[in-house]
Amino acid sequence: MTFVKFPDDFQWGTATAAYQIEGAFDEDGRAPSIWDTFSKTPGKVLNGDTGDIACDSYHRVDDDVRLLKELGVKMYRFSIAWPRVIPQGAGEVNPVGLDYYEELVDKLLANGIEPFLTLYHWDLPQALQDQGGWENRATIDAFVTYAETVFQRLNGKVKKWLTLNEPWCISILSNYIGAHAPGKQDLQAALDVAHHILVAHGKTVERFRELGIVGEIGYAPNTEWNEPYSSHPDDVRTAALRNGAFNEWFLSPVLKGTYPEHVKRWYADKGYTVKIQPGDMEIISRPIDFLGINYYTGTLVKYNPGAGDLYDSLDIRSGFEKTDFDWNIYPEGFYNVLTWMTSEYGALPIYITENGACYEAKNVNGEVNDANRISFLHKHILALHRALESGVNLKGYMVWSLMDNFEWAFGYSKPFGLIDVNFQTLERTPKASYYWYNQLAVRNGLEV
Repeated sequence: MTFVKFPDDFQWGTATAAYQIEGAFDEDGRAPSIWDTFSKTPGKVLNGDTGDIACDSYHRVDDDVRLLKELGVKMYRFSIAWPRVIPQGAGEVNPVGLDYYEELVDKLLANGIEPFLTLYHWDLPQALQDQGGWENRATIDAFVTYAETVFQRLNGKVKKWLTLNEPWCISILSNYIGAHAPGKQDLQAALDVAHHILVAHGKTVERFRELGIVGEIGYAPNTEWNEPYSSHPDDVRTAALRNGAFNEWFLSPVLKGTYPEHVKRWYADKGYTVKIQPGDMEIISRPIDFLGINYYTGTLVKYNPGAGDLYDSLDIRSGFEKTDFDWNIYPEGFYNVLTWMTSEYGALPIYITENGACYEAKNVNGEVNDANRISFLHKHILALHRALESGVNLKGYMVWSLMDNFEWAFGYSKPFGLIDVNFQTLERTPKASYYWYNQLAVRNGLEV
């Protein structure tokens, strides 16, 4: 057995998001977000689940920080609920909301855990959606003001900042595919949202620098790897287009100041445009300090001659093991996307801000044996080490997720956590993967 060790300064952590764990949806001045509205719209979320209570983390900060401490991690990624801080999205600030997050940050620091803060993990204030949401450029400035409010309150305590989580999901999944809030199905609207959130990201980075905030700032695009089924030019072109639309569309504007031309041409041929105003690309590409990268899956892609849509290519799904979310288990894709990014954009520092798997292991007499999750994590962390050895500038890794939670359109049916949550009693039970990950973090490596 070989022991694979990570650098001494490599950091291990885990991640959550506000709407998925906090609950307290109408307490202490918090106003509705688009996810409150969406989840309460019949047919939008499995079983009619909502985030009203979720994991009740709003009331259980001490319990959750204790579990993080016992897990042995040195980083905890969480997000701020915008409607808890500025309930109407713009205007009056809710000091009680800021107090909650400062208390969380203080308790993390007191336990030797670095707070890794995400400003936007999808919970746009409903009041702003009522005015056009991210399709309305006015939301850009509202976001920058909100970010400044949080910067000023937590400056010096939080040293790692993320502006946005998964811009593909904010735009395409939510406004074209329609599976997430606000549930639109309009590709032009999705492209408008995609551009506006990237401008908001760039303006927030600018404000971070202008204010002299201590620490580093980046963002967290989600990535996947589409491998061509064969070397046939049609398959190669189709996989490149899929990778371009998913990966490059949200990386190249920030890291190169341009949208990928081959994807831009595809959209233009279908009658869709990117509405770029003068100065936008310069703003979007303001230098960042690091990248947060989320990776879960990938596939083999074959050309579909009947496709009229970017997502109509033929995914060759057989041959892959699956998670209980029916996602392909593809650790080689993790290695591929990380080494491709380094080749394409340079050796920018990278934190893996999400990687994990859904498995529906049962709690039996207070024990949860999720050996399949351990296997998934082992394979992906080995791929991570391969990428590190191949020159990728990796600084840390965060498992999604600390605990089972509200999994968006799938409600409480898809557990990703290292900790089991009983959503009737809210009791937390560490799973086998929790103890495995503790040993990985303590030893800073794994046996292979």
